[in-house]
Amino acid sequence: MDDSLLLHRIHFAFTIMYHYLFPQLTIGLALIMTVFKTLALRTGDPVYHESARFWIRVFGINFVFGVVTGIPMEFQFGTNWARFSSAAGGVIGQTLAMEGMFAFFLESAFLGLLIYGEDKVSEFFHWLCTVLVSLGSWMSAWFIVATNAWMQHPVGYTLTEDGEIVLNDILALFTNPWLFWQFPHVILGCITTGAFVVAAIGAFYTLRGTHERHARIFLKTAVAVGGCSTVLLAVPTGDGQAKLLYRHQPITFAAMEGHFYTEKGAPIILIGQPDVAARKIDNPVKVPGMLSFLTHQRWDAEIKGLVEFPEDEWPDNIPLLYYSYHIMAGLGTIMIGVMGVGAFLWWRGTMFTARWWLWSVMLCFPFPYIANTAGWMTAELGRQPWLIYGLMRTSDGHSENVSAGNVLFSLMGFMGMYALLSVIFVFLMTHEVERGPVGKPESKGSDEKRSIAPDESDPE
Repeated sequence: MDDSLLLHRIHFAFTIMYHYLFPQLTIGLALIMTVFKTLALRTGDPVYHESARFWIRVFGINFVFGVVTGIPMEFQFGTNWARFSSAAGGVIGQTLAMEGMFAFFLESAFLGLLIYGEDKVSEFFHWLCTVLVSLGSWMSAWFIVATNAWMQHPVGYTLTEDGEIVLNDILALFTNPWLFWQFPHVILGCITTGAFVVAAIGAFYTLRGTHERHARIFLKTAVAVGGCSTVLLAVPTGDGQAKLLYRHQPITFAAMEGHFYTEKGAPIILIGQPDVAARKIDNPVKVPGMLSFLTHQRWDAEIKGLVEFPEDEWPDNIPLLYYSYHIMAGLGTIMIGVMGVGAFLWWRGTMFTARWWLWSVMLCFPFPYIANTAGWMTAELGRQPWLIYGLMRTSDGHSENVSAGNVLFSLMGFMGMYALLSVIFVFLMTHEVERGPVGKPESKGSDEKRSIAPDESDPE
């Protein structure tokens, strides 16, 4: 791989990974703040109103940073991946334009009313703004994921003699079987991020003894939502996507599992270190036959190994792909456990007093961010060496006239700018958390001074 291609890939990977820190939270918070706003409208309880208002402010901060970091990515299709844009622009331009015209405008138009219009519109209309903003964020994800799904499994196109890819069936683009599993998997990953962030803030307030009734609402809602989303991430959406990989990208499937040789009753490897040169996994911890069973529902099913495929079609960084996949799966399992324990403690009536669990859920809030990042790395590293699977290699899609030096200079500029943005973001979020749902810090026991009894503010 030449230096310029490598730097183009690192440049795009850095900007998109940093950008995705923000929309994954807004997409997840969309559901949770809609729940709070709906309960506020139904019950008239000010604690629900304050909870909704707090998370709407957090949503707004993340939305702004998502926009600031997302716009440069659109330009990178032209600056860094000109040949890809020239060949496939007629396809990806459809979904990206729809995302901007329909989803982003819907989300941004009503977000202003959502944040600043609560005292200027009726409660019902403010609730409707919450629903529309949430709908816009999920629609945005739909169009973006549809673009990626097409790159993973291209459908509905015609390849012209000069190499241009022309979309001839837009319905096929939005009924792509890859999209059927990828979209809910992505959305559930975002909901898990939202649930863990909400739970972490609830645990923080509980441990500190402030905003106690809001914290109880945060924790109960987060455990209910996160308990469902973490399980659904694994089954059926994760399982469904893995089976798609096995059928349509068998090389990717074998590489991310570290499966080098064809085998009947293939084991699944829980832990191990890939040695690509020796075609083996060092120090493996295996579950015999499990990979065959999960893929075919038969313990003796045959799974093809990497050596069955041409080596020039292997992913170009198998160790990173393997570790990304196992980090995603491992953290997903841990998150199921954390939310499962929370649900058990809730049932026992000890969730708010189990300090060990409160500390655990508070310190686990980075896990969904890491798992979502590792999941996208698995998808993108696994597709290599193809930019559009089976149609265009990555080496044929980058901008040839942009030198490695120019890409490196731009990359360092982005890194510096995003470092500054990170400082500003941490400051704003810290200020918002310290301010709290009622607009100011509370001392321990101050909740009891409020006029509404504690049990009245807890969700049923």
